Amino acid sequence: MKRIQPAKKIIGTVSLPGDKSISHRAALLGAVSSQGITVHNFSDGADCTSTLCCLEKAGAKIVKKGNTLSVSSPSGLSSPSSVLDAGNSGTTARTLCGLIAGKPGVKATISGDSSLAKRPMLRVVKPLRSAGASIGGPSGGASLPLEITGTRLQGVTHVLETPSAQVKTALLLAGLSSEEPTTIIEPVSTRDHTERMLGHLGIPLYLDRHSITMAPSRAPRGSEWTIPGDFSSAAFWIVAAAVLPDSSVSIPGVGLNPTRTGLLRVLERMGLAFTVEESGLWGGEPAGTITVHSSRLRGTEVCGTEIPLLIDELPVLAVAAALAEGTTEIRDAMELRFKESDRIVTVVKALSAIGADIVELEDGWRIKGPSKLTGGRVSAAGDHRVAMALAVAGLAAEAPVEIEDPDCAAVSYPGFFSTLDRLACRSIEE
Repeated sequence: MKRIQPAKKIIGTVSLPGDKSISHRAALLGAVSSQGITVHNFSDGADCTSTLCCLEKAGAKIVKKGNTLSVSSPSGLSSPSSVLDAGNSGTTARTLCGLIAGKPGVKATISGDSSLAKRPMLRVVKPLRSAGASIGGPSGGASLPLEITGTRLQGVTHVLETPSAQVKTALLLAGLSSEEPTTIIEPVSTRDHTERMLGHLGIPLYLDRHSITMAPSRAPRGSEWTIPGDFSSAAFWIVAAAVLPDSSVSIPGVGLNPTRTGLLRVLERMGLAFTVEESGLWGGEPAGTITVHSSRLRGTEVCGTEIPLLIDELPVLAVAAALAEGTTEIRDAMELRFKESDRIVTVVKALSAIGADIVELEDGWRIKGPSKLTGGRVSAAGDHRVAMALAVAGLAAEAPVEIEDPDCAAVSYPGFFSTLDRLACRSIEE
């Protein structure tokens, strides 16, 4: 249980954990690179740890000292002697499918915890099978566990039925060793970390507005770089600084990839006061400093192609909307129902319990503000992003907010509550 006391303001500078999405991909590509990959500021979240454990079981050499990680596979990947446990990480499970499916002779079973076992897997299994992948399991591939037998894959043109960077990454990993070029068509753009990293590692890609084509390639070359701070983690401090009076937070070294910073664009039209100072490319990723000040937010509409660019930030955006003037409507976010929890339901139950005027829609929420958040006891349903969003709500509430299951924040941001404590002047009690 965490008891979040209301805060008058938050002030300070935040050093973020490494971007979770980029960390996963650096580890995966390190496991198939020609010389290995070393990265600094690797995410210390539980999800990325799951990826490392699975890769090590599959024959990769993992060396981690602090937040510096080196990954290589001197002898290539091999069949693990036990099940690859993806834990709670959908990224781990889906991207490993692509990595292993294209490795002839490698056999593996991928499983996960009870939450991950409920999440849909056909979105990645189906396109991989169209390229010749051998993937089965008790559910026929609809859910974990999945049984994969690596084989030489064909080059195929895939049209992504669901906007998903995880699926896109799995197909690109598989395509590295396919017999013909792989083309991926994205009707709706998603985060492009994999494409950027492949380019940084010397893999030629042809990028059109809505398509990616990659020829069968040699293994990615080795490299060393620093992973930018995780924008999805920055989102909590951005919203907290915006909604609390007399607040100012500076976030240096954060990733500024435009396929990840959709929240900034939405908050900007809601009235966010902020500045961005760019500091160049880190491993192909733009990075810089974001500084946010207290802001008078107003409601807006969020839907369509914006949604994939801020899907992970929607729970904390709901908190901002509850404290903004007017009505905010968030639509086309059905994907929220297939995360660590049904985030549409979880956010409605939790914010309603502390006084927010929020209505569940089939694919999002309608939120009227500004609400006076009254405080109370809430559950994040084991969902890390919801737990942290509720902590931000607690800072802005009139009375303490007690979060029943706060430890799930460690999935992506183990140091979240200690950072909140520092910025909000000891606003947390056990």
